[in-house]
Amino acid sequence: MALKKKPVTGMNDMMPREMEIRDYLIQMIKDTYKTFGFQSMETPCVEHIENLCSKQGGDNEKLIFKIMKRGQKLKIDEAKEENDLADSGLRYDLTVPLARYYANHANELPSPFKALQIGNVWRADRPQRGRFRQFMQCDIDILGEPGNLAEIELILATTAMLGKIGFQNFTVCINDRNILKSMAAYSGFQETDFDEVFIILDKMDKIGKDGVASELLELGYQKENVDTYLGLFDDITPDASGIRDLKAKLGEFLSDETADGMDFILSSVDAAKECDFRLKFDPTLVRGQSYYTGTIFEVVMDDFGGSVAGGGRYDRMIGKFTGQDTPACGFSIGFERIVMLLLENGFAVPGCGEKKAYLLEKRLPKEEVLRVLSLAKADREAGKQVLIVNMKKNKKFQKEQLAAEGYTDIAECYSD
Repeated sequence: MALKKKPVTGMNDMMPREMEIRDYLIQMIKDTYKTFGFQSMETPCVEHIENLCSKQGGDNEKLIFKIMKRGQKLKIDEAKEENDLADSGLRYDLTVPLARYYANHANELPSPFKALQIGNVWRADRPQRGRFRQFMQCDIDILGEPGNLAEIELILATTAMLGKIGFQNFTVCINDRNILKSMAAYSGFQETDFDEVFIILDKMDKIGKDGVASELLELGYQKENVDTYLGLFDDITPDASGIRDLKAKLGEFLSDETADGMDFILSSVDAAKECDFRLKFDPTLVRGQSYYTGTIFEVVMDDFGGSVAGGGRYDRMIGKFTGQDTPACGFSIGFERIVMLLLENGFAVPGCGEKKAYLLEKRLPKEEVLRVLSLAKADREAGKQVLIVNMKKNKKFQKEQLAAEGYTDIAECYSD
């Protein structure tokens, strides 16, 4: 059987230029989030199949790379369904493993716990631009903080990091699952129908309000309910006053706690933000994961035409492990999408130091090689990046390649 030199579909080999950007970005993320008090932690890439299939990951649970049982535990002839053959799988996100981690180590961790986790995840998805089957996620989460300070800190930290990289023209959209439910209940929809209604609402930016109305009517919902529901979205301003106006319309359907909390988040973030971005109350924002229980948010970037970060509050996930609900809120950036944008825009990693190359003539005497090694050592001690390489026949082309790689000082070394 012939060996294949290309990577598996949906997975990429990383070239040196990309790795330079990825390494820089990871360090920037860690340094920035550390200033907000987040602490690095890590979970295994392999997770128990029961945890991955706990109905907390939405459609991601359909995309698990499952790992078969090993040795005597693997009994193919006795298997009645797929899960009888698998006892673990590659994690599809970092949130479910974090919930297990916290449930296992809560007594050893501070409260609240501000977690930073960076690592690869795997989904058997259809590859497309900015979407791969193996990709890196970068999450910050605050566990054990029931108040809106968690949301405020998460938004401020994430936007500060994006600003330091140099991103502009982005918008943080924010909503609350309780606002979504209140609007649907006010309009006459039954609670059992909420998820289906929200799935259609999530298409608003693609098919418009008329398209949403058409799909809801096709599913058999009453026209009166659909008209009332979609009418609520008219004239809602994307700011704190929009929330107050919506509260006045919904009355007892929307709690003061939810409305006041959203108002507090918007005003606090706008007052304390460290870079320039737009903050928008978006009542059509849904986010698909079923584990969200309150505030949800996304970062939309004009240059990308889609979201590059998202998250929200998930107060019931840890309770699945411990039997006791724990307040939790997180924000994840689309690491791969950000790297893609930086590559496409010709981003150059700043502060790399001067890069110097020594080209050695073939059969250079030992004494001369030792002299070059000594010079290179001194250059490195002075903060330079140094490459020592043998001179090729096509020296002109070799020097052009080195210049393209950022080597501004190229020394040619010949024997006397």
